[in-house]
Amino acid sequence: MARQQVSSNKKINVAIDGPAGAGKSTVARLVAKALSYVYVDTGAMYRAATWYMICKEIPAENVEKVLQHVPELVIELVPDPTGQKVYCNGEDVTTVIRSMEVTSKVSQYSSIAGLRTRLTENQREMAARKGVVMDGRDIGTTVLPDAEVKVFMTASVQERASRRFKELNGADDITLEQLERDIAARDKFDEEREVSPLRCSEDAIVLDTTHMGIQDVVDTIVSYCAAKKDGEISQ
Repeated sequence: MARQQVSSNKKINVAIDGPAGAGKSTVARLVAKALSYVYVDTGAMYRAATWYMICKEIPAENVEKVLQHVPELVIELVPDPTGQKVYCNGEDVTTVIRSMEVTSKVSQYSSIAGLRTRLTENQREMAARKGVVMDGRDIGTTVLPDAEVKVFMTASVQERASRRFKELNGADDITLEQLERDIAARDKFDEEREVSPLRCSEDAIVLDTTHMGIQDVVDTIVSYCAAKKDGEISQ
């Protein structure tokens, strides 16, 4: 698909949701670049909060103590020539928040209502001026329900596990089979949690990327944005 440029100068917000390993962050970053928009990695924000609580030795089960420390959290997403940097209370945590320890626990912390409320407020502030591409699990349904373009990216569990396995490149001692089990378990947890569960917004465009290349996915979403701004599609 040929890349389609957005013809109007009017900025919109783009919400990209989907399960773990669907490639949301990679695609959202490239879509933001193609549109000259700001990319907001909400997953990185929850990972940073999770990393912080782990460092403080506060388990997700101790909700009261987690909430006591939420007000001191300062999470920043900073553009960088090599990609977005993530800072937590002034410390660069871009790499450490991708560890398997954080990955295995982030769903537990992100299900805590008070923590989600705090980060959701931050995310809405970032999107207030429009021109934002934001990815996560509840962007189109909860964080930015009025986003002009909503996309729900998905792929088979096997494909998502394979992608994550390649990303890790042996960095963690885990097999492909274990990743498949972990991703399936996380899907179930995210779909069944009481606070902002993973679900597809009724007005979202569902995009199965199992057999699509990254650039094809990016071009498809950019074309949706162009059509929306030109009035060819409506919410």
